[in-house]
Order: sequence, then structure tokens, then C-alpha cells
Amino acid sequence: MYEPIRTKSVHSTMAGTTSDFPHRSREEELDIQLAGHLAALLTVTDELRALAPSADLDTAADRLAEQVTRLRGGRAPARAPLTSVTGRPNLASMHRRAHALAGRALVVAASRADTAAAILSAERMDAHAAALEPRELAAH
Repeated sequence: MYEPIRTKSVHSTMAGTTSDFPHRSREEELDIQLAGHLAALLTVTDELRALAPSADLDTAADRLAEQVTRLRGGRAPARAPLTSVTGRPNLASMHRRAHALAGRALVVAASRADTAAAILSAERMDAHAAALEPRELAAH
């Protein structure tokens, strides 16, 4: 999906001297990006769990937290308590947002060949699409 990097980074050296800031590999950058997408998906999943509790969402949240922890080198993601959701959010818009986040995570997981994260992202996309189908059809 992504073009391989063919040239040396212009940020690695300047005028032949080594720089004093740390550098990350492409894989490390993708890990950071994937962890961010999955953490955002976890946040929306926790919000949905607070509004419409289900065993599927509980399992998904646990699996998402495991993947984020793995990608962050053992650091667990911050989680909001289930009672922290305020107001009356639109469940359909939350499912659409979760679907989009899962899609972004799937693209990054595929580019770094992370099978576990890719499968989880695809499953979440399917679950959120299925949650939207009855509402989307009823609106037309």
C-alpha cells in the first residue's frame, strides 16, 4: 500500500554532523500511528459501552486495550470510567465514527503487516457497520 522509503531522510544529518534528537524507524512510526488509531477506537468503544452496554463491546474494548498495550511496549491506554459520558450523544454518529477509526487502523495495520490488529480492526468495522444498517435503512 505504501511506497518503500528509497532515500535517506533529510532530517538525519545536517552538513555532515549528527543531530542530537532521537530517530524512529518507519516501523516505529507506524506502531505509534496504529496505537493512536486503536486508542481512539477504544475511547469511542468505551463511550458506546456506557450508553448501550453489551458483551460484544466489552470484549472489543478488552481486545483493543491489549493491542494498544502491545504496540506501546507494555504501557496500558488511559481509560475513562463508563459513567463519564454526558449528554445524549447520537449512537449512529458514534458508530460511524468508530467505523471510520477502525478503517484507519486497518489501513495502518495492513501496511505494517500486523495481522492481529488488522483482524481486530476489520471485525470492529463489520460490527459498527452492522449496528448502523437498521438505523440507516429506517431513515430512508
